[in-house]
Amino acid sequence: MTHYSRISTYISRIVISLALFASATTSVAQQKPKNKIFTLEQDSIPLLRGFSVSFNLVGAAMRVFGDYGQYEGAFKVNLHDQFFPTVEFGVGSANHDDEVTGILYKTSAPFFRIGCDVNLLRNKHGKNRLYGGIRYAFTSFNVDVSRGPMPDPVWGNTGEMSVMGEKCSQHWAEVLFGIETYIYGPVHLGWDVRYRRRISHKDMSIGTAWYVPGFGTQDNDKLTANFNVLIDVWWNKKKK
Repeated sequence: MTHYSRISTYISRIVISLALFASATTSVAQQKPKNKIFTLEQDSIPLLRGFSVSFNLVGAAMRVFGDYGQYEGAFKVNLHDQFFPTVEFGVGSANHDDEVTGILYKTSAPFFRIGCDVNLLRNKHGKNRLYGGIRYAFTSFNVDVSRGPMPDPVWGNTGEMSVMGEKCSQHWAEVLFGIETYIYGPVHLGWDVRYRRRISHKDMSIGTAWYVPGFGTQDNDKLTANFNVLIDVWWNKKKK
């Protein structure tokens, strides 16, 4: 299967999943709820409550104070304070100079995630939230790898290495668990822990990419944590 056919397959699966989710949500909204976590409660709260935007401070701090990281934000739709379809997007970059090997690694590219969070609290309409969620993520990026003149320990001569614009990509999945705490007005602070698992990838011809935008330093899987500032925007208030 080619790289592009894999992307088409993943996109098709996402579209089908979202369609099934929308159909299931409409169906359970018309029935008496039995499971209070995964069904919509029948009360005066409207289905479309609003949306929120957020910014991840951890990735930004890593980029400002380190040699890799990402600037990323998220857009969430609030369905009845229970379900939160989410799109996350950002730009990850690295400028890493390995002190041992003398190899300089550079990359910068956008990344995208799509998924949904579920509010796990019994009181769905409170100001604080406890949630679990899933994400599908993808990035396509170019890598520059170079090394200046270094003496060969066997032959004594010097050699250089340079690979510019090597095309790479990666698909991965995330499972997350987090909390959002009300601060003031529309402002919430959020913390989440994520387990990331690589689905498929296209590496450099000379080896594994050291850093993947949105994923981090390269591993098959990774446990990470985020700290977010969220702004809630309401377009539907509670009905009288």
